[in-house]
Amino acid sequence: MAEQVIGERTARELRGLARVLVRSGYADRGAVAAALTEAVQEDAPSADPAVLVPELVDEALTELQAEAATWPEETEPDRLDAVLAELESLGLVVVRYTSDHHAAREALEAVEDPKGLVFFTDTDIWHAVDFGMLELKVWHPDTANVAPGEPLLDDVLALLHERNLPATFDEGRIEVTINWQRRTQL
Repeated sequence: MAEQVIGERTARELRGLARVLVRSGYADRGAVAAALTEAVQEDAPSADPAVLVPELVDEALTELQAEAATWPEETEPDRLDAVLAELESLGLVVVRYTSDHHAAREALEAVEDPKGLVFFTDTDIWHAVDFGMLELKVWHPDTANVAPGEPLLDDVLALLHERNLPATFDEGRIEVTINWQRRTQL
């Protein structure tokens, strides 16, 4: 990357964004490229996104693939996926990697007689990539947050613990300690 054209700090920030987008494991190559193109246009208007974006994606993907070769067969995000699938089978709406709580609420409202909602946003995943903690939000069907002592919260926490995913409820959300190692097929 031409740091001399866009600046070292901007180059570092764009690499960081590419890293979390690729490592999320949820966004496809088109979505990653679109987000990076927007960031390049905003933060590095002198750079050509058609050249820079593929370079950023390929660099992040190469780094991820090298690391993934050393990961265990079943990763912590794989275990999280199993928990989320079980919650769906119990009638909860599960929304993964959504843009915000409004989109999650819309998904909840589109289901007849849901048992509740579990969701996390794209930025929650980016935080998990960098800091090893994922925030899960759990809502009742009326969009109220769960509270300590409620069966819905206890059930979600129990499933996380059964899958060896340490989790605690704090300030309206479940904080899951997770080493974000999600394989991707970009």
